[in-house]
Amino acid sequence: MNKTVFTHVIANVVLVAMVLAVAAIGFVGATTNVFKSTDNSPIYRGSGQNQVSLMVNVYWGTEYIDDMLAIFDKYDVKITFFVGGSWAASNPEVLQNIVAHGHELGNHGYFHKEHSKLSYEDNVKEIVSCAKTVFEYTGVNMTLFAPPSGDFSSDTLAAARQNGYKTVMWSRDTVDWRDKDSETVFTRATKNTSGGELILMHPTAHTLAALERIVKYFADNDLNIVPVSTNIGEIWTSTNSTRAD
Repeated sequence: MNKTVFTHVIANVVLVAMVLAVAAIGFVGATTNVFKSTDNSPIYRGSGQNQVSLMVNVYWGTEYIDDMLAIFDKYDVKITFFVGGSWAASNPEVLQNIVAHGHELGNHGYFHKEHSKLSYEDNVKEIVSCAKTVFEYTGVNMTLFAPPSGDFSSDTLAAARQNGYKTVMWSRDTVDWRDKDSETVFTRATKNTSGGELILMHPTAHTLAALERIVKYFADNDLNIVPVSTNIGEIWTSTNSTRAD
């Protein structure tokens, strides 16, 4: 092989290596972007070191909400009410009162369906219908979605994200809809709690009976009760700042 041919061979090898390197870089970048744009993972816990959040899911129990609001006012705490669209449509004054007291509203779907069994389109319908109803009565654009019964599929998560929602689950559940005992509710809400907790409850008689003790417990243990969006803010910011839309 003469010197000229050898030079051309080396040049071609280098060129092929450069093309492959560029392709590899492009592939890695594309893969990263795709991952970020489809990262619909639900959030199970907040990031606040000294913060906890009370999440009240509302489709029923309307008669207990005013008394719950009075307790929250007494201790100057704000929480997040995840409201069903059908409930909101039937109780607009109560919904407006929640907002008037400075609490956060979250989307809980319209008809309390099993979202894992719904198509992507039907998931969108449930979420958007609730959003429109709440906005009509309050002017609030919600950004948090809690699927009824914690039931979801990949279609649910995608439908929520594509419509501007963060899907929120919980770190502890009082199961107050089933176990109608205020002491049980108190224990499940408070035992071994730490910063970042997302605590699920509902407007029930026994939850109301335990509520003031729960609020006082967190105050006494230097854990501030904050809305869910405040508690998860750091998590969402870090995700949102790098996603590719």
